[in-house]
Amino acid sequence: MSKADRAASFWMALMQVGLYKRTQGRLVRQLTAGAVLTAVLLTAWTMSVHLLNGEKPWLQYGVPVAVAVIGSWAAYRLVNYPPFADFLIDVEGEMTKVSWASTDELKRATAVVLVTMLTLGVVLFLYDNIWLQVLRLLGILQF
Repeated sequence: MSKADRAASFWMALMQVGLYKRTQGRLVRQLTAGAVLTAVLLTAWTMSVHLLNGEKPWLQYGVPVAVAVIGSWAAYRLVNYPPFADFLIDVEGEMTKVSWASTDELKRATAVVLVTMLTLGVVLFLYDNIWLQVLRLLGILQF
């Protein structure tokens, strides 16, 4: 497939209304669309409040509404664009294969990480202070 054919098929897929494999990967696709939509709406709100504040009302509110509408359509089409939708479907399939840790195992692993990080922090603090004192005694650091 040539580059022009791929670009044409992308734009044709973007303008379609239907759902691609509507029963597969539903949760991951909805969460992805929600995340993209949240980013788009926050962008539109930021434009209205910060970038276009003080402009004419039709500009201050019209442009962000247009960005929100176009971005919402893009979020909807993104999760129904066949290559990306297939990727999200595969992601959901792989997530079902993950073996999640039990609550007790998670607590033990968290405790190990916290104790290790605390110990490492204390050791590095002591090394830093020892070297600070050594360098002061040698006259390399002066303050």
